[in-house]
Amino acid sequence: MNAAAPIHLPIRLSTLLRLAGPVVLSRIGIMMMGLVDTVVVGRHSGVELGYLAIAWAPTGVVLTTSIGLLAGIQVQTAQAIGEGRRVETGAVLRRGIVYATIIGIVAALLLAGFGPWLLGHSGVSADLAAGAAPVLIMLSLSLIPILIGDAGVFWLEAHGRAVPGAVVMWLSNGINLALNLWLVPGNSGFAVEGALATGWATLISRIAFLVMVGAAILLWHEARSLGVLARTPKDTVASRRMRRIGYAAALSYFIEAGAFQSMTIVAGWIGATAVAAWAITVNAAALIFMLPLGLATATGVLVGRAHGAGDRVGIRRAGMLGFGTTLGVLLVVCAVVGFGSGLIAAGYATDPAVQRLAAAALLLSCLFYVADGLQVVAAQSLRAQNDIWVPTAIHFVSYLLVMMPLCYGLAIPLGLGVNGIVWGVIAASLVSAVLLGGRFWWKSSPGGGGLRRALPQPGSAGG
Repeated sequence: MNAAAPIHLPIRLSTLLRLAGPVVLSRIGIMMMGLVDTVVVGRHSGVELGYLAIAWAPTGVVLTTSIGLLAGIQVQTAQAIGEGRRVETGAVLRRGIVYATIIGIVAALLLAGFGPWLLGHSGVSADLAAGAAPVLIMLSLSLIPILIGDAGVFWLEAHGRAVPGAVVMWLSNGINLALNLWLVPGNSGFAVEGALATGWATLISRIAFLVMVGAAILLWHEARSLGVLARTPKDTVASRRMRRIGYAAALSYFIEAGAFQSMTIVAGWIGATAVAAWAITVNAAALIFMLPLGLATATGVLVGRAHGAGDRVGIRRAGMLGFGTTLGVLLVVCAVVGFGSGLIAAGYATDPAVQRLAAAALLLSCLFYVADGLQVVAAQSLRAQNDIWVPTAIHFVSYLLVMMPLCYGLAIPLGLGVNGIVWGVIAASLVSAVLLGGRFWWKSSPGGGGLRRALPQPGSAGG
């Protein structure tokens, strides 16, 4: 080893919350950017909002999957710190930036090249596809800076520096809002407005995001000592491990996102009111999901450091701390949503029928918030121990083999409607939480499958 002793954060609730709080704010900031785009364009023109919505559909799937490919940056950084190789984490970042740049360019080229063709053959009207195509191309270009910037944010979070990422994300939101208000109404003097203008706003704000993330890293007084500016030694083993972790995480994200997207189609088979009610339900769930996602990221960092240090007790303690905190937070959320479901539904829609259906679905959704939160914490904790493919397999079983057919069967043949979809999600989330939680408990127990890893060679920056 290059360092004399392992360096890792103490596993305490205060440590977990200091990491999780800014991460939650950062992830909410990502959602707020899309919400601002939708609201500003929607108030400008319903037609332009349709262009934006259609363009975002494939872009969102590509972005989510691409972010999953970068998961190895955070895992390897946390593990290297736990192994006492903190000085080598700069090499992890540099390899991650190169990898993120390649992913961003390939994703942008594929989306810009095939996206308009896909829209034209998706069944939507020709006018809608034609209007969405230039917006899609502009959004595809913005994938490059956001993915490179996210690589830096993930690295900072693994070092326990989550605040800069959150600050940068909200500053980017401010830039995006200002540009939207200036460009979208068509009063800027430029030959763009509406959905295409918000595409420009997204691209510019994401470039600003990248620049600010770079500044946050370079202005950190420890950056140079960690090798951020040093030449990265070639390490094919570390690069391959980084990619393997990302492949599994990306597939998990794709499976889960695709399964939930397909439920919108099932709701569409029921009727327009059902679609609106499900849209409200899943939007609220997505916002709430940012809480356990932030806790999962923080838990994964602590587990990764304990794993790197070879500390099985630390792995178990970090995981159980994450589970317990997530459970407590989400029980409070369930109480708020349960008692306020009617008010929440009324905030989304004015149609009484939609309000009634959405309020009932929101109340029922409280049964899957906890399970869904626990399963993401368990999955992140397993990936932090290099257990990458089992969580993906469990997500495949839970969301494709259990949720999709069950949601359809309960919603349509059994006539439960939107509540049937929610019951299917509840069942899938429980299956995922039990299997992933059980897997974590086994791996972190004496005699379990954890800590079976090849120790890195001296000078290696791989985890």
